[in-house]
Amino acid sequence: MTLFKKFKHLFDPIDLTKGSITKDLILFLIPTVLSLIFQQIYSLTDAIIAGQYLSETEIAGLNDAVPLVNMALNFTWGCTSGFSVIVSNKIGAKNPDDARKSFWLQAWLSLVVTVILTISIICCINPLLKFIGVVPSTEGSEMNNVYIAAATYVFVISLGIIAQVSYNWIISTLRALGDSFSPFLFLVFSTLINIGLDFAFIVGCHLGVAGAALATILSELLAAIGSCIYTFLRYKSLRYRKGDFKVSWNFVKQHLRLGLPLGFQYAILQIGIIIMQAAIVKYDYVDSTGADFVLNTPAQLGYSVANKLDGLLMSPLSALGTSMLSYIGQNYGAHDEDRIKKGYRDSLIIGLCAWIFVMTVGLLMTINGAYQYVFLADDKVTATTLRYGNAYLYIACPCLGILMVLFVTRNTLQGLNKPLFPFLAGIGELFARSLICLYAPALINGGAIDSTASIESFYFVCAADPLAWLVASCILLIPMVSLLVKSHKKNKQLISLSNNEKK
Repeated sequence: MTLFKKFKHLFDPIDLTKGSITKDLILFLIPTVLSLIFQQIYSLTDAIIAGQYLSETEIAGLNDAVPLVNMALNFTWGCTSGFSVIVSNKIGAKNPDDARKSFWLQAWLSLVVTVILTISIICCINPLLKFIGVVPSTEGSEMNNVYIAAATYVFVISLGIIAQVSYNWIISTLRALGDSFSPFLFLVFSTLINIGLDFAFIVGCHLGVAGAALATILSELLAAIGSCIYTFLRYKSLRYRKGDFKVSWNFVKQHLRLGLPLGFQYAILQIGIIIMQAAIVKYDYVDSTGADFVLNTPAQLGYSVANKLDGLLMSPLSALGTSMLSYIGQNYGAHDEDRIKKGYRDSLIIGLCAWIFVMTVGLLMTINGAYQYVFLADDKVTATTLRYGNAYLYIACPCLGILMVLFVTRNTLQGLNKPLFPFLAGIGELFARSLICLYAPALINGGAIDSTASIESFYFVCAADPLAWLVASCILLIPMVSLLVKSHKKNKQLISLSNNEKK
């Protein structure tokens, strides 16, 4: 019975407005880290099974399609995360009625986002693929097969965006309430379902990339349904009451002011990644015109598997940022300025320790290219794929500390209802990554990029990520430092007044 009570206690939401700051952050952080790790596993499952059972052109198409899909999904994730800040604020302010109204308003806003996004993607598949250099070619050619695979995956995934949005809506709300354990369990459930469906559709039914997309959609749909049922059973305060949709236009604008900028910010970041993907595709061209294509696609394969490992390494850092969104949101609602400052400081200390750990693991994984054998069949791992993959990890891993500062500061400002600078940081990150990818490789190579380009030029493509993180972090630290300085001066004035009164 004691063990059961301890397990049941894990589902209790954490009141982030009181108690030990470091303890609360770590307790909230651990399930969030595990959630993001499983989220990466969720994505990696498709990649691993695809790497073992799909053709090289299908794998290349899948790798090209994923950034486009992520652009849409990141937008929805940003919107729902931004919307949920209002719930955190209302919970911190001990106002459950407004928290419930916010919850149901988010449902309608998320539905609108879903419809617009689904239609937009379906109508723009060809232009989006053309943007990254994937175009239809001669029937039966390698390039045409890559195009077909990419277009198929994007189309099928776009039909299931509603499942992803519904799931994001629920788990964002749960975390806003201080519950990070329940989202973790639902993600584990979704991951296991996804693995089973991957084998069923790809290996059993031979549906190729369409099977991978269907497995993802169905597993997310089941997770969304399960999390909805749990939320309404567990949190009775969120159940719909008559009049919950009767909210002021200012209340709606408050949600849009936080959700849309964060959504666009996440989407903008993905556009930068797509531009980076387009730069990498060129390293698989036989010549700089792109008239022919290298079947083995070593640059894309090497980079994609390195990027998957990097995504896994980012999980603790990203989770820390996600945790800060809920922590800052609740304490902002409670008007506890001192606790906000201390939380920001403690999160950076925790992040520093996490960065040292993940950097070490990432660099160790480059030895003999161990990570590539996890994501690719042995015959697809070559000296060339290792060269490209390791080049990215050598540069990205030591710079993850910059990314940690970016995650923590961005979500802190978002939780403080200050979306402008995070949005500007996203634009700055986009421009930095784009300029480097578009101009630096050819400049270093001394000419247009193709499969014969120097590895030194590829290093500059890889450097686009850390340099973009640095630009964004600098933009975010301007208002953050300003807020901390103002708060410090305010505290000094209060202390001075208190001392004068005592005299």
